[in-house]
Amino acid sequence: MAGSNGKQKSARDMILSLGLIMIAAGVIYLFIPHDDHAPDIKRVDYRVELLTARRAASYPVAAPEGLPESWKATSVRFQGDKFDAWHLGFQDPDGEYVAVEQSTQKRSTFIDEASQGATATKTSEEIGGRTWTRYTGGRYDALVLQDTDGSTTVVTGTASFDRLMKMAGALKMT
Repeated sequence: MAGSNGKQKSARDMILSLGLIMIAAGVIYLFIPHDDHAPDIKRVDYRVELLTARRAASYPVAAPEGLPESWKATSVRFQGDKFDAWHLGFQDPDGEYVAVEQSTQKRSTFIDEASQGATATKTSEEIGGRTWTRYTGGRYDALVLQDTDGSTTVVTGTASFDRLMKMAGALKMT
């Protein structure tokens, strides 16, 4: 009987240790912040980059005019050394992503990269006096401007086609 007392003591010690660990874990959980909200994306001012791109690019650079404040510009870049690539990214009012992409890169290659592999449909949209072809994909959908010489313009993103069309309609190319 002397051996059973030792076994009871070690089992009791294990249960007490487990209880202390659970209490410590609960206290730690209470003090760790739990923020399930998406991070607030900072608005960027793209005016300087737009002016630079419009001076340097070999094509009319597109940027929206007249969009409501609820459309937030989130990223901008012009890469003259990489096919005069122009990128302007937005968060739409629903929190979805919309981007304007332009380049002098080979049209099919650029569309594939900008739309992340979306494929052309037989649907065309007349938006703002210009004809755009719809592309659908797994991650992004896109609108591709038809009949452009020397460059390709793509409006793409995770947003609905209605939002992509709104962006395409707001684009001014100068």
